[in-house]
Amino acid sequence: MSVNSKRVFYVKYLANPIYIDILKARPDVRLDRIENESPEDFYAPILSAAHVYQIGAARDELAPHFHVDAALLKRTPNLLLVSSNGAGFDPVDVEACTDAGVLVVNQSGGNAHSVAEHALAMMLTLSKRIIQSDRKLRREADVNRNELIGNEVERKTVGIVGLGNVGRRIAALCKGLLGMTVLAYDPYLTAEVMAERGGEKVELDELLRRADFVSISCPLDKRSRNMISTREFALMQPHAYFITTARGFIHDEDALLQALRDKRIAGAGLDVWSKEPPPPEHPLLQFDNVLASPHTAGVTIEARQNMGRIAAEQVLDTLDGKRPPRIINPEVWPRYAERFKHAFGVTPG
Repeated sequence: MSVNSKRVFYVKYLANPIYIDILKARPDVRLDRIENESPEDFYAPILSAAHVYQIGAARDELAPHFHVDAALLKRTPNLLLVSSNGAGFDPVDVEACTDAGVLVVNQSGGNAHSVAEHALAMMLTLSKRIIQSDRKLRREADVNRNELIGNEVERKTVGIVGLGNVGRRIAALCKGLLGMTVLAYDPYLTAEVMAERGGEKVELDELLRRADFVSISCPLDKRSRNMISTREFALMQPHAYFITTARGFIHDEDALLQALRDKRIAGAGLDVWSKEPPPPEHPLLQFDNVLASPHTAGVTIEARQNMGRIAAEQVLDTLDGKRPPRIINPEVWPRYAERFKHAFGVTPG
């Protein structure tokens, strides 16, 4: 294989510099960086020659013309693989990739523990009313602590929507540390598998009715978009908290706003938004019982390094003809294999 014969590019960001270090150790791989503002005469030949697109920037950080859709795929005739930085793949039209014979992978599990810790931290902060206490103490003199009585989390019930890499870690933390009852909704897993992961399989409506905390950790797709809206918030208990560290658009922000205004639920912990980051004047940010973060649940030093490493290793393994472990569209494999053989002369997998 000739030098730099395998072409990889990314736009603006990578999870961690370790990605560059790992790819640079391979003389047969060339890595190109494009900026959102790069002129077309610079990036057009990179797109045309690329075999792999590593997406490091989040949905709203990435210029629209670098989102993976039918238009971009027409400009990348040699593209074989789209690798999303984290577990989500918001900027990627998976169906368009499948139609083009392009494999899509993510780095699911790479930041799972960080996200699970964040979800648990939100549960504790909201239940103990730490966020209200902090804000009140900064704004007022002679704060009456009896107006800030919270609740213990121990022995309460958490309902986890999506019992994958993140959800199962939330379950382990809640059950192991706090003795909580764990309900789980995941239509893709059997009751047996969910029990092994620490959760009791229930339907979504039952989870919403019974849980003291509802935690969202499923991917955003056609099935989950606006899955939590007016009807679902109405099913929750008035003392319950809604927490999401998954993706914006899974919950309806307007419906959540109304539920908080009507005091149908006790509060919310929000790490993901329809527009990221949300503007300071966002109506949900005006509530003292809303704990907010700008999609930073998985942004830790440890998680970023881990994601950068597994992303680089998965890309190299794929370019070497192996079947990657985190495929989003496995149905594309036969067509992808034909295109891979045409590019590199060997059949993958």
